[in-house]
Amino acid sequence: MLIPIYAAPSVSLRFWPVLLRNWLVWRKLAVPSVIGNIAEPLITLVAFGYGLGSLVGEVQGLPYIEYLASGSVAVSAALAATFEALYSAYSRMQVQKTWDSIMNAPVALDDIVFAEMLWAALKALLSVSAILIVIFVLGISRAPTMLLALPVLGFVGITFASIALVFNAVAKGYDFFTYYFTLVITPMTFLSGVYFPIAQMPPWLQGVAHVLPLTYAVELVRPLVIGRSPEQVLLPLAVLAAYAVGGYFTALVLTRRRFFR
Repeated sequence: MLIPIYAAPSVSLRFWPVLLRNWLVWRKLAVPSVIGNIAEPLITLVAFGYGLGSLVGEVQGLPYIEYLASGSVAVSAALAATFEALYSAYSRMQVQKTWDSIMNAPVALDDIVFAEMLWAALKALLSVSAILIVIFVLGISRAPTMLLALPVLGFVGITFASIALVFNAVAKGYDFFTYYFTLVITPMTFLSGVYFPIAQMPPWLQGVAHVLPLTYAVELVRPLVIGRSPEQVLLPLAVLAAYAVGGYFTALVLTRRRFFR
């Protein structure tokens, strides 16, 4: 019996074998995958942090390399989760028909979508863990609170994976994702306080920035990476949770429609 398209999520423990399957496949290419996910943020960190940082000096009382590094960790989690929930999930869903094969077993579509969301978040967490290690080795930050940033980064991964799965559900091909990255993700990285303070922007852009999930991810992660406590905790977590729940349910509805229409 098919679940109604707008029904509440119906997830069972059968999501676990799907998650494990993705892990086992990824493990064969773990090293190049991690390198690929951390290469761009590390290049940005070194080029802008040390290059531009020598000209900028301090931002909000922090050396620019620390300011940039602590923000880049959050955006790296968002990007890694987004990429996995778009390109990789689309490949399994549409190109390789892996989802169809899995549903021949007693595994429901709801379980698959939930597993894909968790897997994208887990993969993002693995990638940013490598970046945090590099930050520690370079001496940019060695604060013990960096460890507290890990569960927050995992939650950031869940949020952005949920949103990305919405676009995965309606995509007609890989080219569709270019629009999402160009029109949504890239502007978000520049408006969320990663590279410069939001207060430097015009008031109307500040208003836009304060509805973006990445802004609240940076607000939580940056202090923890540099050894401070976030000024706010409940509001950023609530915003991220709202995006995660809303994104996941929307993605589930659209994916059901795609498979069962």
